[in-house]
Amino acid sequence: MLRRLLIASTIVAVAVPAFAQETMRVRGTIEKVDGSTLIVKSRDGADLKIAVVGDKPVYTALEKASLADIKPGTYIGVTSLPQADGSLKAVAVHLFPEAARGTGEGHRAWDQQPQSMMTNATVETAVAGVDGEVIMVKYKDGEKKVIVTPQTAIVRMVPGAAADVKAGTKVIIFAATKSGDDGWTTQRVTYGKDGLTPPM
Repeated sequence: MLRRLLIASTIVAVAVPAFAQETMRVRGTIEKVDGSTLIVKSRDGADLKIAVVGDKPVYTALEKASLADIKPGTYIGVTSLPQADGSLKAVAVHLFPEAARGTGEGHRAWDQQPQSMMTNATVETAVAGVDGEVIMVKYKDGEKKVIVTPQTAIVRMVPGAAADVKAGTKVIIFAATKSGDDGWTTQRVTYGKDGLTPPM
């Protein structure tokens, strides 16, 4: 279950561009749940009908975590904005479960906002700095200096449930595939618990 959960948030993120004509990443709010179909108001205002398909669709919940949870050895994903000095200013940090270690590892462009990046890596060191916590993260092709500020959203990925996804729930669907003229399908849904908006 955890391994499949990770694919939703990492490998899929890499694969989407290759199938851009028929697959997209969706961020938005659930308007209605009709059986296994989600009616989602996307962040750009579009109304999308997304059917959750497959024998065992994967639901992943995001819950609030804290700066204290970011420790050396932790495998994390960092949504960030590059800084002039080469460092990354963290917009969001999501902590993966241990079973996810190494999945989607690397540093790549991301679409959370203009010029944003996604880095999946292991925390090497974490120390307090003038502008916030300074962490060094290492991945197979390099390392990055990341500044985690008081404004950085910090969340943890945990197994979720379909019953938690209802009207008002904020979601990110990493890969929705075009189906017919007016619909989409997905096998994986990631959502925020207790009103949380997925920050990645």
